[in-house]
Amino acid sequence: QARIVESGGGLVRPGGSLRLSCTVSGIIFSIYALAWYRQAPGWQRELVAVITTGGTTNTADSVKGRFTISRDNAKNMVYLQMNSLKPEDTAVYYCSSGDYSGSYYPSYWGQGTQVTVSS
Repeated sequence: QARIVESGGGLVRPGGSLRLSCTVSGIIFSIYALAWYRQAPGWQRELVAVITTGGTTNTADSVKGRFTISRDNAKNMVYLQMNSLKPEDTAVYYCSSGDYSGSYYPSYWGQGTQVTVSS
């Protein structure tokens, strides 16, 4: 059973940056794809970015060019660098581990970390 813990959320002004971190334990980290999702109040959970076991990344069109996902297999960690933040990026951000075969299939979830973009 995986244990996933996100950190790094908070309040940031529009145009600012945040880096989310996610620690994964209890599984063989390197064989899992990893992803960040987000969910704003009243909205469905949205896939933001995925990174495969080989390091290939995919990001949602809404964040392309602003958000970057990365992983460190030596530390069992995955990151989401978020730049040029907008108020519409406000959401709870969730880290997930799972499988990727053309699409991402989540297996495990963290509890989420709140990101608020506001002046």
